[in-house]
Amino acid sequence: MIEPYRLAINGGVLSPGELKYICEAAEALGLDAISFGSRQDIIFPEEIDENKFDQFDKIQFIKPKRDGVENIASSYVSAEILASTSWLTSDKYLYIIEQFKYKPKLRVNITDPKQRLVPLYTGNVNFVASEHEDYWYLFVRLPDWEKTQMYPALIYSWDMDKIELAIENILQEEPETIETVFDLVSDGVDTNNRTVDKALEVPFYPFPYYEGMNRIGTDRYWLGLYWRNNRYDIPFLKAMCELCSENKIGKISITPWKSFIVKGIPLHSKLKWEKFLGKFGINVRHSMLEMNWHLPVNDKEALSLKKYLVTNFDQNDISTYGLTFGITSFESDTHNFTSIVIEKNKQPEVVSGFKIRDTYNLLYAKDFDPNTRQYIMHVQDVDKVELSGLLMELSQLYFEQLGTEKDSEISINEVKEHSVVEVYQCTECLTVYNEVYGDLTQSIEENTPFDSLPNTYECSLCEAPKDSFKKKTLIKKG
Repeated sequence: MIEPYRLAINGGVLSPGELKYICEAAEALGLDAISFGSRQDIIFPEEIDENKFDQFDKIQFIKPKRDGVENIASSYVSAEILASTSWLTSDKYLYIIEQFKYKPKLRVNITDPKQRLVPLYTGNVNFVASEHEDYWYLFVRLPDWEKTQMYPALIYSWDMDKIELAIENILQEEPETIETVFDLVSDGVDTNNRTVDKALEVPFYPFPYYEGMNRIGTDRYWLGLYWRNNRYDIPFLKAMCELCSENKIGKISITPWKSFIVKGIPLHSKLKWEKFLGKFGINVRHSMLEMNWHLPVNDKEALSLKKYLVTNFDQNDISTYGLTFGITSFESDTHNFTSIVIEKNKQPEVVSGFKIRDTYNLLYAKDFDPNTRQYIMHVQDVDKVELSGLLMELSQLYFEQLGTEKDSEISINEVKEHSVVEVYQCTECLTVYNEVYGDLTQSIEENTPFDSLPNTYECSLCEAPKDSFKKKTLIKKG
């Protein structure tokens, strides 16, 4: 399959004017539709004439596998419309994304752990918002690593671009551990890191419904639009951009689910937007059964399999609320980010003239939560006709476990052990030193008692002396 050209859309956010320009370029290149990618980028789904590229000086046409350029993904799309970390506003996202003036060679994710629409860990460099304003956990999975590892410091918002660039610059060293990455990055750049005082806790939320006209506050709406074939008609998009400009809507955001969201539609314009959608015959009532799927771009075989399975769900009146499904193959190098994964196997080599039916594996995320990053094999080497029944079986298992799986894994002794935590807190800036995590920003290993720290130890954030720290007991909510 020919790799299509893509346009990098930093954070999946662009203005109506930018989208209209892209649509006009696509039209001039002979296209009647554009598509969206799982990295919240824009895809030109057919072959286009490269000789005409110089006519569009505002566009950089890329092929990630060839050009080594990746798009920045972000959960800006969920700000204001889904659960969010209080300090992480739409404006904050925009300021942070604007830092990245260069084109990253690694996949970068900038996400809020309290939303579910954008996956947290599908990048090589994953920034996840912490409870501390303007500080982020960093989870790294370099291209050759099998597992994601947590960086031993919280990253300051305005250091994110230089941290990512520093990680790109050390790739030639082929670091194998996060400690090596930390040491090399710390040697290369000055940063305002903060001590990790506790592990990231990611709450479980069912996958949200993201289509249609929905209210924000008392006087605005947001609109989610989804095309099942991921081919968005250019005339419609251009007209929509003009309507956005009329309503002074400054941003349009792309989701990883091949859809997009328009936020800030004024109450007085709601009827005008509904008439506009009706004029173009736009359906905004797709079933959750078909919206919560992640498919390879422009893959007709995967789309056909999805339709077959969704039809079976529908005929059997099956609910999949909160679940997500992905179709992939043995040769895929992307990381799964759905609750359930349908993986197509490689066909065995056989004598010509014999037709071999495809077989599939079914995997599901631990607790059906992709953010656990752990997948469990349910069945292997099953035929297509068996998939529907097995997926319904998994769906039933999900609803049986919903709300109980995490509780069942924690014993009474574990609750007692972890409900009370003793830490040392800086009285100047309230930074916490947790003996469990140490302070690798100052080469203090994990499980180092506070009393064992040298007298020269200083707060990693405000540089207050060691005697500024006071012992404090934290009660963790069970």
